[in-house]
Amino acid sequence: MVDQYHEPVAELTPLDRDFVRALTSIKEELEAINWYHQRVVAATDPQIKAIMAHNRDEEMEHAVMGLEWLRRTMPGWDAVMRTYLFTTGDITALEDAATAGEAGPEAAPSAAATAPGGASLGIGSLKGNR
Repeated sequence: MVDQYHEPVAELTPLDRDFVRALTSIKEELEAINWYHQRVVAATDPQIKAIMAHNRDEEMEHAVMGLEWLRRTMPGWDAVMRTYLFTTGDITALEDAATAGEAGPEAAPSAAATAPGGASLGIGSLKGNR
């Protein structure tokens, strides 16, 4: 576990160490999804293919649970997820849409930061917020 830290552990709060745990766990879950998926597409027996697909999908559930914990707990995740997740169209264009027209507080929210019905989600760009 020590090799997961890039800063002295004593300088990290318990919450910061939990962030490391969550991020490491998500990386492990994503790796497992990759392994299981490769097994699914390579398997020739329908039963083992189904078992591996089931296992892969369970790992997806675990990874998403970790992401949801980060969204609720680690600053920045919620805004970024609201910009990119559950959207349509060109994913790489979403950042431009989210940051367009943010010259001042009177700027209209972008389509990516607007809830159905046009209500603002109060999401702004993370750029320049250092």
